[in-house]
Amino acid sequence: MGSEKKIILVTGGSGLVGQAIKQAKQQDPRENETFIFLSSKDGDLKDPAATQRIFERYKPTHVIHLAAMVGGLFNNMKHNLDFLRNNILINDNVLQNSYKLGVKKVVSCLSTCVFPDQTTYPIDETMIHNGPPHSSNFGYSYAKRLIDVQNHAYNQQHGCHFTAVIPTNVFGAYDNFNLEDGHVIPGLIHKAYIAKKEGKPLVVYGSGKPLRQFIYSIDLAKLFLFVLREYEEIDPIILSVDESSEVSIGEVAQIIADAFQLEHGIILDSTKSDGQYKKTASNKKLRGYLPDFQFMPLKDAIERTVQWFNLNYHIARK
Repeated sequence: MGSEKKIILVTGGSGLVGQAIKQAKQQDPRENETFIFLSSKDGDLKDPAATQRIFERYKPTHVIHLAAMVGGLFNNMKHNLDFLRNNILINDNVLQNSYKLGVKKVVSCLSTCVFPDQTTYPIDETMIHNGPPHSSNFGYSYAKRLIDVQNHAYNQQHGCHFTAVIPTNVFGAYDNFNLEDGHVIPGLIHKAYIAKKEGKPLVVYGSGKPLRQFIYSIDLAKLFLFVLREYEEIDPIILSVDESSEVSIGEVAQIIADAFQLEHGIILDSTKSDGQYKKTASNKKLRGYLPDFQFMPLKDAIERTVQWFNLNYHIARK
């Protein structure tokens, strides 16, 4: 198995996770693996004919499926139908072409938003379909849930080895640092960059108390390669730091302020809402496979991301 030639097609290969996989595979290369990183320029995955042309051109044996229509909270709330339809189209085209061309394994990327809004903590892989997702982005969430449904159906009907991973909050180089649509860490990094320039404090929305698990993109990429190479289940696997590594937004903001050496500190604007207090996910299943995997300490990972943003400000997505 180890020596057969693998052609690994990575959809959405120019984004945060795709760029990290490029780095991780260089750190742990395998002679029999050839990676092809697609970007939206290579064709529209919502279009069945365009997707088929891509698959026939590259003839992948394996697929890492990262491509998705994504957006921040506000965008999702206004366009739930678009997020539902476009992601269903992308996922169906990728999985159906993988089946038709005899791809040996597909690893798709889900999101913790697939989990029910009303749930017990910590969340684990068995809970995905236990109730409706949060109403704000239900379109995106249901489209991602359907990947899990499709994986099991392709396996049951055709014996396909299609699986999925569920990362917690990913951050790192090549993230989306947009102040409106970016996630917590990239948004705060961009805000801190401006605060530093203007000699002002970093304003953090909310009380700073909500807790989150953050995973550095390079760590996630290493785990993606493990799933691609070793993981045999159809059921998805949560890729997350340990529950003990959960941190408050306030702590994260402080690490970012320190990385920029902000002279005026942080201001918590508690007139702004906090969102969910916590979304703790269990990585017990992952630890069963990789008990000794070491995650990069959050402080180091944030410092590296700040350094990247400072050096690449002009090309960063923002």
